[in-house]
Amino acid sequence: MPSKPNLLFICSDQQRTDTIGAYGNDWIETPALNDLASRSFVFENAYVTQPVCSPARSTMMTGLYPHSAGVVRNSQPGRPFSSLFPDAKTIAEIVSDDYVCAKYGKWHLGDDLSPQHGFTEWVSTEDAHDGNYPNWVDPKHKDRKSDYFDYLVAQGHEPEGDYEGHKSHTQTQRGFFPAEDTMAAFLSRNTVEFINERSEDGKPWLMYVNMFEPHPPYNGPLNDMYDPASLPMGPLFLKKPEANTPAFNRVRAEFHIAEVEEAHPDDPAGYWRELRARYFGNVTVLDRGIGPILKALEDSGQADNTVVVFTSDHGDSLGDRGMTNKRSFYDEVARVPLIIHVPWLSKAETRVDGNIGHTDLVPTLLDLMGEDVPDHLQGSSRKAVLEGSTELTDDVFMQWHGGAATVPLGNAEIERLSEIPWRCVVSGDRWKLNLSPDDTCELYDLNSDPLELTNLYTDADQADRVRDMTARIKDWQQRTGDDLELGV
Repeated sequence: MPSKPNLLFICSDQQRTDTIGAYGNDWIETPALNDLASRSFVFENAYVTQPVCSPARSTMMTGLYPHSAGVVRNSQPGRPFSSLFPDAKTIAEIVSDDYVCAKYGKWHLGDDLSPQHGFTEWVSTEDAHDGNYPNWVDPKHKDRKSDYFDYLVAQGHEPEGDYEGHKSHTQTQRGFFPAEDTMAAFLSRNTVEFINERSEDGKPWLMYVNMFEPHPPYNGPLNDMYDPASLPMGPLFLKKPEANTPAFNRVRAEFHIAEVEEAHPDDPAGYWRELRARYFGNVTVLDRGIGPILKALEDSGQADNTVVVFTSDHGDSLGDRGMTNKRSFYDEVARVPLIIHVPWLSKAETRVDGNIGHTDLVPTLLDLMGEDVPDHLQGSSRKAVLEGSTELTDDVFMQWHGGAATVPLGNAEIERLSEIPWRCVVSGDRWKLNLSPDDTCELYDLNSDPLELTNLYTDADQADRVRDMTARIKDWQQRTGDDLELGV
């Protein structure tokens, strides 16, 4: 093990697990991620802490659950900018001062434009998310733009403005930028430059590069790469949730399916297929941005000294169960890719069974880097799992604090139901319990029912299991300071 290994953490946005060859997708073009997986630890069941952007990202940065990090919603009433608690330290504030710490791309934890929380190297890509938390605290900063915005203007593009001219995204509803000007390509070039600079000065470094792809609006330069008619849809495609499942999911499915049928009466399924094809096109856009970064590590001689992590903040329903977007505990949304390359521990693909939660990332990475792991972190180091001396057998916990965030979810009933909180545990023996005080609870046997189609919550034969798993959620709540009254 090197004395001061580097860390390259690559996070995509809204990427399902089944979008990479390493997770069984044998037709999509993701050569960079496939190559990375071929020499890495590939975790079979990695879960986010909350299936929406800001809370999930707060965990990846701090090793804390969202309620402890201070970010429980994308747009949080009473706390400006959905920013982290001031005392919630990121990994950049925990590592030794020897490290050059960089954050390139999406931040989504407050002011996206300004270096903060221990990160001194910073490339910004968004000016504002919406009127609830623009990036300026002082009105005199209202005209500030992101680095990506300035880049797009320099290339002759007109970035789309969603809030008083702010917010520059790779994809837009009215069109898209060419491949070389996507956010993935922009961040790729900047990250390659950073890696090459570090090879010259010899300083150890930590880099979080947060890509935008394949996040909606499902539009990009590779829209036509995959044929919608030939895409495998799977058994969940447009399959509405059963009557004994949460109203939040049932109402969303009814709304989304009806909305598409009204807008595309001749071929509603074709619309969903095209949406999915465009989404997969943007996964390939993402992969093409990752490729040069990994090559730069090799070319600069730093590959053997660098831990590389790839994951995502959550997935996307993409028409499964008749829904789109995020905000559910089903595996197509809450389970994400997780690939960790540790050069001195593995040179070949190593599958890791069991469950791992994103709270374990920061302590594991600190441990791999030879840094102290603070006691306040709420996850555990899984270095011993990577070394092969133990296995993943623990429970994984997730939460939903409610909130329609800053975007309309369809209608008033959907947004009302979105405010209902939830808690979830995925047990070490692969059962999933979803609890809510005001909606239909769920229990799934992921061993025999991996698609989560048969809700066993009210099955008399599972009463003891429900009580036991409920007790484990409540014990976790007490340990982590989560004060939600589940009412069960």
